[in-house]
Amino acid sequence: MEYQDYYKTLNVPRNASAEDIKKAYRRLARKYHPDVSKEKDAESKFKQVQEAYEVLKDPEKRAAYDQLGSNWKAGQEFRPPPGFGGGFEFRGGPRGADFESSFSDFFSTLFGGSNGPFGGSAGPFGAAGAGTRRRPRKGRDHHARIDIDLEEAFSGGTRTFELQRPELTDEGTLTVRKHTVKVTIPAGITDRQQLRLAGQGEASPGGGPPGDLFLEVHIRPHKRFRLEGRDVTVTVPIAPWEAALGGTVTVPTLGGPVEMRVPPGAQSGQKLRLRGRGLPGNPPGDEFVQLKIVVPPADTPKARAFYEQMKRELPFDPRASE
Repeated sequence: MEYQDYYKTLNVPRNASAEDIKKAYRRLARKYHPDVSKEKDAESKFKQVQEAYEVLKDPEKRAAYDQLGSNWKAGQEFRPPPGFGGGFEFRGGPRGADFESSFSDFFSTLFGGSNGPFGGSAGPFGAAGAGTRRRPRKGRDHHARIDIDLEEAFSGGTRTFELQRPELTDEGTLTVRKHTVKVTIPAGITDRQQLRLAGQGEASPGGGPPGDLFLEVHIRPHKRFRLEGRDVTVTVPIAPWEAALGGTVTVPTLGGPVEMRVPPGAQSGQKLRLRGRGLPGNPPGDEFVQLKIVVPPADTPKARAFYEQMKRELPFDPRASE
């Protein structure tokens, strides 16, 4: 996927005002419009100009794009950084799939669909709709992504997050205002679940109630557990004799270590279930323990002699069933 330098596309500096961006877009749109342009590759260039303007005219999209920094060059191989969009507050979603279907993969990855920081929201007017003449319209809802650890999702608790809210100054330049929100995370929250903070969205321009703030919770990958819904999976190493003879081993869980019985004849890759040891809920998730047989090294004469004895005395062919 190639990086798109939207400022270069519109030929404006990174600190350009909203009015400068609009003027640049209008000039280039007239120059490359396929119906009138004699320029080479006019249609392709017109789409690039449209895409750049779609991002830079929007305070939220522009501020998120600016977070990528200025060291990238147009056409350079690009992958979005981990957690892109986290803690970044925005109002609506994209204009629609039909309008953006011709945009680049770069745009779609950052701003399109449910995986981008601007995807899956309530639309340009939030959840409130257009309102009525008799009642002042509710302020627009805001959306933001927050990242938490798996342990926090399991136990819940209260956290304070710093969010960034893009705003246009009176001069038309972009600024980002930071503010903090206090959030109660319920125990057992799942990945991409939303939390609603009533009245913490955008103020109503007509004196009506403010909008709400919706926080989409992302659970960070864990170094040991793998999360699927409310279930977790963990890999536990066992010795060959524990697999062959069975025995009790200590297994980590989100709630602390527990003892688990390994049945005789267990195989590497076999999964055992610990019911109710996943994320809390109704019903709670389970923990799946994937066994991994670890073979001791034959790094001493005594160990080598032991393996040679096993080779002679055990009638075992691991490939007999193939």
